[in-house]
Amino acid sequence: MKDVVVVIGAGGIGQAIARRVGAGKHVVLADLRLEAAQAAAKTLEDAGFETSAIAADLASRESILALIEHAQTFGPIKNLVNAAGVSPSQAPVETILKVDLYGTSVLLEEFGKVIAEGGSGVVISSQSGHRLHALTDEENAALATAPTEELLKLPFIASITDTLKAYQYSKRCNVLRVMGEATNWAKRGATVNSISPGIIITPLANDELKGPRGEGYRKMLSLCPCRRAGTPDEVGDLAEFLMSSRGRSIT
Repeated sequence: MKDVVVVIGAGGIGQAIARRVGAGKHVVLADLRLEAAQAAAKTLEDAGFETSAIAADLASRESILALIEHAQTFGPIKNLVNAAGVSPSQAPVETILKVDLYGTSVLLEEFGKVIAEGGSGVVISSQSGHRLHALTDEENAALATAPTEELLKLPFIASITDTLKAYQYSKRCNVLRVMGEATNWAKRGATVNSISPGIIITPLANDELKGPRGEGYRKMLSLCPCRRAGTPDEVGDLAEFLMSSRGRSIT
């Protein structure tokens, strides 16, 4: 048995983090598309990592529980990386909210029940969540602590009709939910943090750059201090720090 790293979302960011925290552990690659998880698993195996692949639907509690059961056959779950999600140009409002908002909240809840002592988790949120207007104290509290099955029924969530707004609320919820769940994770001696990257070149970002909001994305890039998009490896470096012994007091 080995310590287990579970990566949801087998794309560039998920793989970059797995490379940094997965040595000597068993890395579970999970993705909605099994072939994507299998391809990522092979890439990491060819680089010397021990891996397995499984299809997982972030929007389904049953699928998340099945993922946990699969991971625990290899050992205690020491790390969780959530790099899955859909963007405003990739899906309708209902799907964005079900995956990015509800699914991430369920993931944090269920993995918080099984994360190993000394473990850590990272949720990849987005700067888009910080571009949303200021919410009321009541709205912030609801997103952080409402029962997961009630989240999509909240009036200010149920009334969303715009995909960008759905994405922004989802990513704001990710940050707040991590804050809310951190105390539960701490009871197991584990830490959990969110990262809100700017524009990182991934298939999701490329879809946005080519979509109806592409001009806005290019303007954001021109205003960044580095005058370019970020890379998955740069996000991986930060995640590695947070999930290492150096980040044990950050949650």
